[in-house]
Amino acid sequence: MELTIAPNPGMPAGPLREIASGGELSRVMLALLSVAHGGGDSPTAERGPLLVFDEIDAGIGGHTARAVGEHLRALAAGRQILCITHLPQVAAMAGRHFTIAKDASTVPARTTVTALGGDRVVDELVRMLGAAEGDRAASRHARSLLRAA
Repeated sequence: MELTIAPNPGMPAGPLREIASGGELSRVMLALLSVAHGGGDSPTAERGPLLVFDEIDAGIGGHTARAVGEHLRALAAGRQILCITHLPQVAAMAGRHFTIAKDASTVPARTTVTALGGDRVVDELVRMLGAAEGDRAASRHARSLLRAA
């Protein structure tokens, strides 16, 4: 069996394994899992395996990013999801937040994962928005993203 997709309008469909980027593969997996599990929002859904989505936000933004975040949140209702994202619209939908920092100045490189809560989540969303620390408008926008989630 071969899955074919046309990732862009007007392009012919081609084999998924040959033409899809990492982000497109993650989005196809999200779409297939959402359909297969009815969005994962059943209160009696059996917990499935951990699902990992990396680069799911590659090449998207705005309303599409929000829709991807909403699909991930619905899918997480029945299982655990780990999603690495660079978009605040997707990150705001998460139940728990972490930052991952890589220090390449050491050999071997060192990666640190830090759990975030409260205002630190807002601060991270502000950083993801590309705003300076203390930017009030960006902070209000980050808080509105969290409230809307």
